[in-house]
Amino acid sequence: MAVRIIPAEEFSIHREVEYGSPEQNQAVKEIIEAVRAEGDEALRRFSEKFDKSKVEQFRIPEEEIQAAYDRVEPEFVAAIREAAVNIRSFHEKQKRESWMDLKPDGTLLGQVIRPLKRVGLYVPGGKAAYPSSVLMNAIPAQVAGVPEIAMVTPPATAGVEGVNPYILVAAAEAGVREVYRVGGAQAVAALAYGTAQIPAVDKIVGPGNIYVALAKRYVYGVVDIDSIAGPSEIIVLADDSADPAYVAADLLSQAEHDEMASAVLVTPSQALAEAVQAELGRQVALLPRRAIAEQSLADYGAILTVPTLEAGIEVVNQMAPEHLEVIVREPFQYLAKIENAGAIFLGPYSSESVGDYFAGPNHVLPTNGTARFSSALSVDDFIKKSSVIYYSKEALLRDAPQIAALAKFEGLQAHARAVEIRVEKEGGAQ
Repeated sequence: MAVRIIPAEEFSIHREVEYGSPEQNQAVKEIIEAVRAEGDEALRRFSEKFDKSKVEQFRIPEEEIQAAYDRVEPEFVAAIREAAVNIRSFHEKQKRESWMDLKPDGTLLGQVIRPLKRVGLYVPGGKAAYPSSVLMNAIPAQVAGVPEIAMVTPPATAGVEGVNPYILVAAAEAGVREVYRVGGAQAVAALAYGTAQIPAVDKIVGPGNIYVALAKRYVYGVVDIDSIAGPSEIIVLADDSADPAYVAADLLSQAEHDEMASAVLVTPSQALAEAVQAELGRQVALLPRRAIAEQSLADYGAILTVPTLEAGIEVVNQMAPEHLEVIVREPFQYLAKIENAGAIFLGPYSSESVGDYFAGPNHVLPTNGTARFSSALSVDDFIKKSSVIYYSKEALLRDAPQIAALAKFEGLQAHARAVEIRVEKEGGAQ
C-alpha cells in the first residue's frame, strides 16, 4: 500500500455530507413515530428486532452497574479514574458566572446562567464501544451543574449478555447512575419524547451510527443536540525535524477509526513525505484493524507537499480539521497563525491519542470543516443564558422617544404605544 504524495492544491478532506439514504431516513422516521405513539412497547419491539434482546425494565439497577467492575481489568479502572480527574479539572476552568450591571439611573442589565435541567447521553455499545466518550460527555454536563443525566446504551454487546461492562464502569466513575439498556434510533426517540420508563430530556449528546445520527437530526427542535458528526479526521503539519515513525503512527491512529476517516500529512519536506509513506506501509501491516486503515488511507488519506510551512498553515486553515498536530521545530511560533482547528496538538510528544483519552480537553470535536465556526464540546453546551432587564421610570422616560421611533420605523405601532402610554401617564405625573 502506498499513500499518494500530491501537491496540496489537488486534495480536500471536505466531502459532501449525505444524511443517510431515503430508506434509512424513512426507517428512522417510522421508529421515532412509533416510540412517540406507543412508548415502552415500541422500545421493547425494536430491542427484540434490532438487538435480539427482550427487555422488560430498561433502567439498569445499581447492583448490575457495580457488578460490572468484576468484569473489567483493574488497570482499566485506574486509568479511567485518572482520566476523569484530568477531564474534570480542564472543564472546571470553563465555568461561567451570572452577572448584573447596576447603573446610576437605577437601570439593571444582566445575564443569568443556569444549567440545563436534564440531559441524555447516547453511548454506543457494540463494536464501537467507547468508554472514554462517557467521560467526555458526562463530565462537562456535571461541571455545568446539570442535575439529571440519563444514559442510554444498547442492551446486548460484544458477545456478552447485558450491557458492555466497560461502559457501565465508565458511567459509574463519571457519576452517572441513571442508565438504560436501549440503543439505536428508538433510544433517541425515548430521550426526546419520553416514555413511562424513560423521562424526556432537554438535550441529547453523544456519538452513534447513521441511524442514531439521523434520529438526532429528526428530533432536533424538540430537544437540542450536540452535533451530527461526520467521519473523523487528522492533519499533521510537519517539517523535516519530525520523526517519520511518529507521524505515520499518528496518521494510522485516526485511519483505524473507520473506512471514511481522513488522515493527512502536510509538509514542505519531500524527504519526510517519502519516509512517512514508507512508514505507513510498514506500520499498517501490523495493525489488527489493517483492512479499515488501508481503506481509509486509500480513499481519504494523502501526503500533501507545500513550498513552505506558512503555505502549509494556509492549507490547514482552509481545511479546518478536527484534529491538528503541529510537529515542527518551534511549534508555539505558529500557534497564533492557526485559525481553524478543533483541537491543536503541539510538538512531537503530544499525540492525538493523548487528547482523545487522558489530557483533559474534550475529544468531541467539529468535523468536515465545521471548525471554521464551531468548537469542542464544553461546559457551555450544557448551560442556558437568560438576559435580565430592569428599567427605572427615569430611564424609560429618557429612552422612550428612541424606542418608539425604532418601533415605528419597523411599522410596529403597538410596540411604540407600549412605551408611549407609560410616558403619557408617568411623564405627566412629574
